Amino acid sequence: MRLAVITDEIHQDIGRACAVIRQLGFGGAEIRSMNETPPHRLTAVQVNHINHTLTENGLATAGFCPPVFKQAMPSTDAGLTRAHRTLTNSIRIAKGLGAPHIRIFTFYRAAEPNPKEAARVVHDMLSTVDTDGVDLLVETGTRTNTPTIRHVLEFLEELAHDDIGILWDPGNSVFSGWGTQPFPEEYEEGRSLIRHIHVKDPDGQRGYVRLGDGDLPWPHILRRLRDDGYEGWVSLETHWRFHRVLTPEQRDTPWGSSFSNDGFEASVECMQRLREMATER
Repeated sequence: MRLAVITDEIHQDIGRACAVIRQLGFGGAEIRSMNETPPHRLTAVQVNHINHTLTENGLATAGFCPPVFKQAMPSTDAGLTRAHRTLTNSIRIAKGLGAPHIRIFTFYRAAEPNPKEAARVVHDMLSTVDTDGVDLLVETGTRTNTPTIRHVLEFLEELAHDDIGILWDPGNSVFSGWGTQPFPEEYEEGRSLIRHIHVKDPDGQRGYVRLGDGDLPWPHILRRLRDDGYEGWVSLETHWRFHRVLTPEQRDTPWGSSFSNDGFEASVECMQRLREMATER
């Protein structure tokens, strides 16, 4: 297992984020926003700057986090166009970054999760798009139609794309209220399809706390991943701040200074804890 951090959890300055990632001995940086620019709107100049900064710091690109299908289920041509544009832009940017994957969502749910309907819309969308060799991973998303691994498996069965895996974020499952104990039961169900993991620690549905102080047994999860020979990235998505709690809007659109502020010290502390947990026996 390899350790990474989503850079804008630390700072909007990619250089400052990558420097501390390197200093704390992590091997990868997962890219979301930088310099107030959302991930799906990064320019070619910004992508080149990110690549140069990663190379300077000896870091790998652990993933790319655009908001693909993180919107209401499209019911109009405008909604479909928006989803299509975000997907194609994100594929282009991911190729420029050399990212191993992009994460996708399954649309915001209006009520109960409906992963099969979401899969039918995504299936039609993917039939018109060339992913150009970029892997797609479905995230267990707090407000989406796949808040738990069980829902993702339903989605993938309906989608019928054997090359799409799971980005497991058990913190989202807990925070959604649909998966209060995603480990070990849900992990067991989906572990053969898990390709990437986001690490954050929820306090029920109230907010996120310092890693190790919340509802998830991260030392046990990491030990199990190690025992199972998991070779993918385990990527910190801090979502905890010393002096404030992220708002629902900041959690839905996690980019820009309003999101990143106060994240440096909080992320450093959580990185130190994650590094210790990952090496515990």
